[in-house]
Amino acid sequence: MLNVRPILPKIEGGRVQGLLQLIEDGIHLVVAALLVLLAGILTVGVVHDVIRSIQGPNREETVVLSALDSSLVLFIVAELLHTVRLTIRNRALDAEPFLVVGLIAGIRKVLIVTAEAEKSFRWKVQGIELLVLAGLILVMATAVCVWRRSTRPEDYIPLQEARRSRSPEPSPTPVRGS
Repeated sequence: MLNVRPILPKIEGGRVQGLLQLIEDGIHLVVAALLVLLAGILTVGVVHDVIRSIQGPNREETVVLSALDSSLVLFIVAELLHTVRLTIRNRALDAEPFLVVGLIAGIRKVLIVTAEAEKSFRWKVQGIELLVLAGLILVMATAVCVWRRSTRPEDYIPLQEARRSRSPEPSPTPVRGS
């Protein structure tokens, strides 16, 4: 039977590895708990701001911008919590969830900049920022596609088979006109 050696040297003593794994899991759980706490604080803050702004003399666009910004930050926190959960479950760090969080953060910033620029757009400031953000979003979206194709090629096999089945197959004998 073929004996395959691991690439990394084995740390002697299962106790040390077990202890390090326990510490790593503890750190992940602390991060997850802090993200849950942050999500709770953000949720209460968004609801409080919306209620306060409805009761007060604030303009509608200010209320919407504030609620949109806070809600998207809450969504980012939820995605980070999902990433930590996957890391704990799989015992491996995956780049894709972080790329998705980066995409959400970039889109959030684009939405906020365009909403604020609606009042007075200045090409030198907001225009350049929007161009940089659009490039960043495009790069991250491309990275997500490349990452998925390289790590899960089986997800794309049914798509290729579906394309082949839709294309007309050549007839085995040529048809002659009379």
